Amino acid sequence: MAVVRVSGPLKRLAGGRSDHQVEGATVAELLRELERAHPAVGGWILDERGLIRRHINVFVNGERGREATAVGPDDRIDILPAISGGAV
Repeated sequence: MAVVRVSGPLKRLAGGRSDHQVEGATVAELLRELERAHPAVGGWILDERGLIRRHINVFVNGERGREATAVGPDDRIDILPAISGGAV
């Protein structure tokens, strides 16, 4: 099973754990399965059309991933909410 790693506020919504072993053949399948396992995550990563929200960054083994990106059982998927800020 692939490992999906969430951070920041998504970690709290996903049961307080960073790493989740999830089955699926694509990024979208993994994310839908994560939402099924942790309903509080629903709507935060994928929108109502099943697309990754634009403020969420997804990386598969360190490379940018999209919904259709294929994943294997040994892959690591990092889900990172975008952060912004500025100088004071």
